[in-house]
Amino acid sequence: MHDDTTTGACAAGCASRRAVLAGVAGAAALLAGCQTYGENTAAEPLPEPAPATTGPGDPAPATTGPGPAPGTTGPGATAAAPPAAKPLVEAGKVPVGGGVVLEGERLVVTQPQAGVFKAFSAVCTHQGCIVTSVADGVIECGCHGSRFRAADGSVAGGPANRPLREIRVKSDATGVFRA
Repeated sequence: MHDDTTTGACAAGCASRRAVLAGVAGAAALLAGCQTYGENTAAEPLPEPAPATTGPGDPAPATTGPGPAPGTTGPGATAAAPPAAKPLVEAGKVPVGGGVVLEGERLVVTQPQAGVFKAFSAVCTHQGCIVTSVADGVIECGCHGSRFRAADGSVAGGPANRPLREIRVKSDATGVFRA
């Protein structure tokens, strides 16, 4: 006769070895799918959708009749100005021929010529380290010695063999902004 006293207490509340192993294997597969290699694109913002437009032959946007204009709250009210965008970096802090590494933004902003600003992903294309410095027209990665040209992000010296990804920016007298 078989004695179930050692397994009887566990049969109602414990998972079988097979169920535990299946759960562990499923969790491992899930975590493996989350792993990324190289450049982390999750930190990059998604592009904003293009505004809706109407072309020739398209019907005009629907209106709901008389009432206050969008952005107003009543008679005589005016629309509030949108808040000013915060610059990535002040223009005066980016030296000509050099640049600034913005680790929190994962960007490097350069000024290859006076008044010309460029921005690139600060993630080195060799093994994903954040670049460490910019001087004399060269962006350097301190992890393995890769070098990139500050003017266009192209490789100036390996081991990296792909350029840094360019990020569109605009500038004014106050700073450098995402375009």
